[in-house]
Amino acid sequence: MTRVHAYAAPDATTPLQAHVIERRDLKPTDIQIEILYSGVCHSDVHQARSEWGPAIYPLVPGHEIVGRVSAVGGQVSRFKVGDLAGVGCMVDSCQHCDSCAEGLEQYCENGATWTYNSRERDTRLPTHGGYSTAIVVTEGFAVHVPESLDIRAVAPLLCAGITMFSPLNHWKIGKGHKVAIVGLGGLGHMGIKLAVAMGADVTLFTTSQGKADDALRLGAHHVVLSTDRAAMKAARGRFDFIISTVPSGHDLNPYLMTLRRDGQLVIVGALEPVGLSGLPLVGQRRSVAGSNIGGIAETQQMLDFCAEHGIVPEVEMIRMQDINEAYERMLNNDVKYRFVIDMAAYRAEQEQASD
Repeated sequence: MTRVHAYAAPDATTPLQAHVIERRDLKPTDIQIEILYSGVCHSDVHQARSEWGPAIYPLVPGHEIVGRVSAVGGQVSRFKVGDLAGVGCMVDSCQHCDSCAEGLEQYCENGATWTYNSRERDTRLPTHGGYSTAIVVTEGFAVHVPESLDIRAVAPLLCAGITMFSPLNHWKIGKGHKVAIVGLGGLGHMGIKLAVAMGADVTLFTTSQGKADDALRLGAHHVVLSTDRAAMKAARGRFDFIISTVPSGHDLNPYLMTLRRDGQLVIVGALEPVGLSGLPLVGQRRSVAGSNIGGIAETQQMLDFCAEHGIVPEVEMIRMQDINEAYERMLNNDVKYRFVIDMAAYRAEQEQASD
C-alpha cells in the first residue's frame, strides 16, 4: 500500500480537511496516476454531506481526474509511464453483464464501482477520489487525454462533459437539429458547446435574463426566458431535442410544449422532476427520458471530439485548501462554470512541508 495526501470529509457535517489515505499496490493491469488536476462536481457536495444515502467516511471526493501515469503493472498494454490520463466517475464494473458487454459500464446490472464513496469489488475496501495526489486504477477504466487540450481545464469533461455528450451522441444529434438546453451552469454550458460543435441550432432556456449574453458568447444561437409566457408560447413546437440540467424539481410541461412531434426531453439534472402531464406527451408522441454519464469507450470518444473541436469547460482554478469555500460558492451559483483543484500545487506544498 502507498500512502498519499488527500482532503476528506470526516463525517456529514465537518468541513473537508487534510487526510492521508492508502492506495493499493499495483495489480498486473493497474496504472498509477500522479494527479495534476481534480474537478469539483456538485455531486461531491451531496455525497460528502451524505445527502444521497449513507456515505462511507472518511470520504475523499473527486471523480474528474487528470494526471500523468507514474507506474504501470506488468500486463498493462494501453498506457505507459508519462502518458496523460483521466479517470471519471467509475473505476470498475462486473464486466460480464449485458450492459458491460455493450460498453455501457455506467449501467452495469450488478452495480458499477464508483470512483469514491463505493467499494472495490474484490477487497471491499472504500474507494477514494481525486482530491488526492495519486490514484491507482485498472487500465480499462482510464482514458487517454489528448495533449492538445488545455489540461488545466480538461478534468470537468470527465463528468460534466460526458454527461452532456452521452445523450447528444445517443440520440444522434447533428446538423439540422434544433436543440435546447435548460439551465446555464456546469452542465448547461458544456451542452451548448458540444451541441453547437455537432452542428445543431442551439437555444438556451433560462430564468435569468442576465445569462443571455454569456450563452451567446458560449455559442448558443438563441436564448428564451422561460418565465416569459409570450416567449414560451412562441417557442411551441420548435425543438427536436431538449436536455434539462436543472438540479432541483421543476415543472416540465412548459418545456414539453416546445417540442416537435416525436421530440425528446432528456433529464440529466433533477432526480425528482415535477408537474409531468400526459397530455403534452400523447398529443404529439413526445418522450421524456433520463441519461447518466457515458461508458469508457464513449468517454474516450467525447475527449477525442473535444480535442478535434477545441472544446474545454470554463473553469476557475483553486487551491485544495480552499475547497470548503468553493463548496459554498458552488451552492450559491458563484462560479463560471466549474472549479478545478490544482493538485500539483498541493503536492508540492506537502512535499515541501515534509522536507
